[in-house]
Amino acid sequence: MQQALHITALPDDALEAAGVFHAEWLPKARELLAGDAESLVLVMAFAGSDHADWRRAVVRDLARAHAPKRVNCVVGDAESAVAATLAYLEMAPGVTGQLLPVDSQGAGNPAG
Repeated sequence: MQQALHITALPDDALEAAGVFHAEWLPKARELLAGDAESLVLVMAFAGSDHADWRRAVVRDLARAHAPKRVNCVVGDAESAVAATLAYLEMAPGVTGQLLPVDSQGAGNPAG
């Protein structure tokens, strides 16, 4: 069973956001992983590029600590893109420890 944890209201400053995540959201993520979730997807809104490193570290380290359970992070504001990525991850048992930015524009047509 996959569960999604929607992370809300993080500060714009990367250091402050990391601190709030670790204080408020990390315990919730660990609680879900201690339960019967086989996969956890953290869902966050877009933020500045300076947030990418702490987000990658969190998802990577949670995935390592809780293997064989899977942990990924979807970053995006387009509900349809987030929902499609959640559906994909539910059916992709080999994907873990990934930070996946998504939007509603798609990658475009590589042949066109």
